[in-house]
Amino acid sequence: MKIIALLILSSIVIFASIYTKADRIKDMQIMEKAMSTISTGILYNNIDIVKDGAMLLSDTIRKVKPPIEVEVEKDPMARYINNRVIFSNKIVRNIDRKVKTILERFRDGDSRAASQAHAKIMKQCIQCHYEVLDW
Repeated sequence: MKIIALLILSSIVIFASIYTKADRIKDMQIMEKAMSTISTGILYNNIDIVKDGAMLLSDTIRKVKPPIEVEVEKDPMARYINNRVIFSNKIVRNIDRKVKTILERFRDGDSRAASQAHAKIMKQCIQCHYEVLDW
């Protein structure tokens, strides 16, 4: 009985951690909404709106990774050359750092620097779309 319970529990953990294309699409939509919210907050000079967007983006970006189809590349040479997982992790770290920059700069009253950090996040998004999603 314990073995069956252990097998069920381990299969739930394995399947719960699989990140699919559908998950990625949902997260991309959330991140788009977060970026729009940040932009609105900057334009309205409203720290609460900026915080809401920044928190949403930061929380979502930490979940994003290449879908299982990309992670489980069968050909070792393709995995070595593409290395999309490492690249996307780097993008995630860069975006998360820029989110913190937006909050710090906006809190300090420097909306221009916050806007520039927002633009740099967009640049990271586009770069990831080209490299990982093969735009």
